[in-house]
Amino acid sequence: MASADTHYYDFILKEANFTRLCSSKSMMVVNNSFPGPVIRVYKGDTVFVNVQNEGNYGLTIHWHGVKQLRNPWSDGPEYITQCAIQPGTNFTYEIIFSTEEGTLWWHAHSDWTRSSVHGAIIIYPRLGTTYPFPQPDEEEVIILGSWYKGDVNYLVAEGLQEGGALLVSDAHLINGQPGDFCNCSKEGTYRRVVDYGKTYLLRIVNAVMNVGMFFAIAQHNLTVVGMDGNYLKPIMTSYIVISPGQTMDVLLTANQPLGLYYMATREYDSTDQDYTEYDSTNTTAILEYKGNYTRSSHPVFPSVLPSFQDEDKADEFWHRLRSLPSHDHSVEVPKEITTRMFITVSMGRVSCRNDSCNGASLGDTSQKLKSSLNNISFVNSNTDVLSAYYWNLSGVYTDDFPDQPPTYFNFTGDDLPMNTTTPDYGTKAKVLRYNESVEVIFQGTNVLDTPETHPMHMHGYHFYVVGFGYGNFNPNVDPKGYNLVDPPQLNTFAVPRKGWVTIRFIANNPGVWYWHCHFDRHMSWGMNTCS
Repeated sequence: MASADTHYYDFILKEANFTRLCSSKSMMVVNNSFPGPVIRVYKGDTVFVNVQNEGNYGLTIHWHGVKQLRNPWSDGPEYITQCAIQPGTNFTYEIIFSTEEGTLWWHAHSDWTRSSVHGAIIIYPRLGTTYPFPQPDEEEVIILGSWYKGDVNYLVAEGLQEGGALLVSDAHLINGQPGDFCNCSKEGTYRRVVDYGKTYLLRIVNAVMNVGMFFAIAQHNLTVVGMDGNYLKPIMTSYIVISPGQTMDVLLTANQPLGLYYMATREYDSTDQDYTEYDSTNTTAILEYKGNYTRSSHPVFPSVLPSFQDEDKADEFWHRLRSLPSHDHSVEVPKEITTRMFITVSMGRVSCRNDSCNGASLGDTSQKLKSSLNNISFVNSNTDVLSAYYWNLSGVYTDDFPDQPPTYFNFTGDDLPMNTTTPDYGTKAKVLRYNESVEVIFQGTNVLDTPETHPMHMHGYHFYVVGFGYGNFNPNVDPKGYNLVDPPQLNTFAVPRKGWVTIRFIANNPGVWYWHCHFDRHMSWGMNTCS
């Protein structure tokens, strides 16, 4: 077996000017690039990243999907494993790769700074081994992102103070560009030149802030072979749906007539069908074939790209996900469960002091929006939870995060009573015993008549998605349909709109690890906990 290597990177955080959608702004980026630099390693390597903050405010960086075995100190979420890296200071992260193989990513984990501070991580097979699919000719990183014309963190802070809905992006991005259909964007549209007959490994990252995305390439089939740093049984498809936080490895063979073809994304909006206040931009990049032919001024657009609220297409794709077991990539689903948790994911409202809010809805100045897990809306402490645990500091967190919601009701019903809408505040953690088998059922709700998907992300672990469905989870019926043979092993998966998802994992990574919805607006409102 080849020995693992150690790599070193320097990340310089500073403000830089960028122009999109006919206007310019200054924003925090790494090494003056947007998206940021790509980290490339082999399976089992270790990386040291020295982060020097030359910006105007503190932040941290998270290595999304890296298990960081017994190394929570370098996981990165602010308030959970460390305090912010303050301006004029530096912090060196040690990133320990173990079983991960494929594509992951890194991003800021403070406020909404990840909108501009993010980049891909590529983990190649260990030297002497190969992909479980034919070797591609080339590879390409495709990062889906969000663009806001204003100062994101200022606008978010203002929105949280006012208590209402938080800002919607002005456009989506492919590799930092909004594409042909957006104002002042044609010249900057991202292009990938390809050779006819070659196969390309697309490493797709959804760094979008608050929505899932559909993605397709005109007149080309895609073969999904990996997700979240794990391999999948190949899925041939004309489109994908990818939640914030997720990554996918996708094979593309350039086998169409020479020409220009759009790579396009469109938001998958999972809220109520009457809601229209989402980012409705069609974001594009161009796949351009090499060769002698007359270039059209109008590339072909993918007619198969699902519409904004096509829940059936999303569900169809999710149901096709299966792990690819092999000698080097075992699938070991926990069977004998020792801890079961049933966690409701909900929106809610809490009272504002002195009617100081613009309101959660309908101009109600007495209340503001919050979100919760099992009716607990997470509160960030002044001391990070990991330090408090390690040094046995009292008053920072409590270890009584509940295994069940306080009450059971028709979670996905319509017009739920008001007493289901008010969460409690707390900095609560769930304590797990080492090596126990854990099952978590995340149940979506229709509280406030605001159902939508919730991409739940777990730090420190990859979990098996053994089942998901719609309506209220039925403990007597739904477990009979669990896939305990080859379920996908992921670090992020969306709880369906008005539905549920069941995950399983072995608690074999000591530390303090964050669990949260990867919609940043929900995380800002408190849809988080840790274990």
